[in-house]
Parts: sequence; C-alpha cells; structure tokens
Amino acid sequence: MGKIMEGDTVRGGVVLHDEADFVGLRAAGRLAAMTLDMITSHVKAGVTTGELDDLIHRFMIDHDSVPATLNYRGYPKSSCISLNHVVCHGIPGERVLNDGDILNIDVTCILNGWFGDSSRMYVVGNTLIKAKKLIDVTYDSMMAGISAVKPGATLGDIGYAIQKLAESHRFSVVRDFCGHGIGRTFHAPPNILHYGRPGEGMKLKAGMVFTIEPMINIGKPDVKILDDGWTAVTRDRSLTAQFEHMLGVTETGYEIFTLSPGGYTRPPYPDHQE
Repeated sequence: MGKIMEGDTVRGGVVLHDEADFVGLRAAGRLAAMTLDMITSHVKAGVTTGELDDLIHRFMIDHDSVPATLNYRGYPKSSCISLNHVVCHGIPGERVLNDGDILNIDVTCILNGWFGDSSRMYVVGNTLIKAKKLIDVTYDSMMAGISAVKPGATLGDIGYAIQKLAESHRFSVVRDFCGHGIGRTFHAPPNILHYGRPGEGMKLKAGMVFTIEPMINIGKPDVKILDDGWTAVTRDRSLTAQFEHMLGVTETGYEIFTLSPGGYTRPPYPDHQE
C-alpha cells in the first residue's frame, strides 16, 4: 500500500477512512462520473476509441486532475475502452466504433491526491437484444452487490449477491479480475470478488472504501490476455459487459461516490444522440 495518512486506522491491511477523507473521495468520485457523463454524446459510429480517450484526457486535465491509468505500470492511455468481447483493459487506438457495438469505458482520475474510479457500458446505435439484456443484468448484478454492503456483512455476501443474480440469467461471472480497495492509492486491500458464499470472507467496517465492478459474460467465464499484455478477452469470444462504482462503507450502509451527476445509470442514456 501507499503511505498511510495521519488519522487513518488500519485493520488487516485495510485503511479505514474518516469523514474528512470521504470529502476528498466524494470529489474524486464525482469527477470520474462527470467524465463518463461528458463522453456519452461522443460515443457514436465513426468515432475511434483513441478520439474518445483524447477527450477524456483533456477533460480530466481541464478539471485539475490527473488520469490515473496513463503510464500506470506501463499502460499507455488515459482510459480503458473495451468493446464487445473485450472483458477489460482495452487500449484505445484506431478502432472505429460501428453500429451495434457495445463498449465499457473505465476512467480513474486523481484529484487532490484522491482516486476516483468508475466505468459504464455504452451502446452504438442499435444492438442485439441479447446484448441489451447482458448490459441490464450486469448493471443489476453490480447494484445487488452494492446493496449487500453494510457494517458486519462480509465480502462473500457481496460476491454471492452478484453471482446469484447473474447466473439466474444463465450468464457467467469472470473470476480473473476483481474490485479493490481505493483511496490515496489506486489499488489496495481488500480484493472484492464478484462471486462467493454468504458469510465468508472479511467483515465490512465503516470507513472501508472499495470498488465493485463485475464483469459478466454471455458465454463461459474464461478469459485470456492478448499479446499487448493488457487487453483481456473472452476465450469463446462471447459478449461481455461491466459496470463499476466506487463506494464507502458507512455506519448504516454505504455511500456511492461515483453516481452520475446527470442521473445516468445504464444505456440508453437520455441525451445520447446518434
């Protein structure tokens, strides 16, 4: 982990944040959500993923923040843009968006030393009914996991809620990636698995901050990493979807830091014009 700031309480390697920390986390989370709101109207056929990344980069810089992914462990871009059968960590570039594509845009900003991390799904034009269902189930699975968050609940409760909902629709949960603790560092304990058993794993305590970001596949859960060392794809090339929120555990439940200021949840988005 990074440096423990004065006043933080550490339990099992997990930083417990106080209300002053939550102020910084709210601001960083809101900026991540604002970035995803901003990019919505630009997601349309004929645009390249690299052009979207350029817009994201400029927006973060213009709002006095730093794109956390740029040069992180050698990653070359300011966002991750993952299309169709790309599970996560798709590198923006020359790929042109086409009618029917579905894509996840994942952004993380650093604002006044705090990280804000979120992702959403987007649809280009008209897409398949099965793709729309996958997106809806993925969003609902994330929210089911979030709804399980409260002091005294366990990490297994979160994973179970996600897995139960996704598998009830005969979709599969990717096992190779997970949510993570976040705050003044990008990735920290605990790992948030998107599958599990009720009552198992670490108990949640007020002040914990982490992401919940399930990746759900139409086909099998298996993934592979391409030669670029980053891009993860479904082995059976089936469609995949992901949503991500960053949240903190409160005394009575949870607070989501990355809610859309525009009220966007899942596509279709109100002002998304083709």
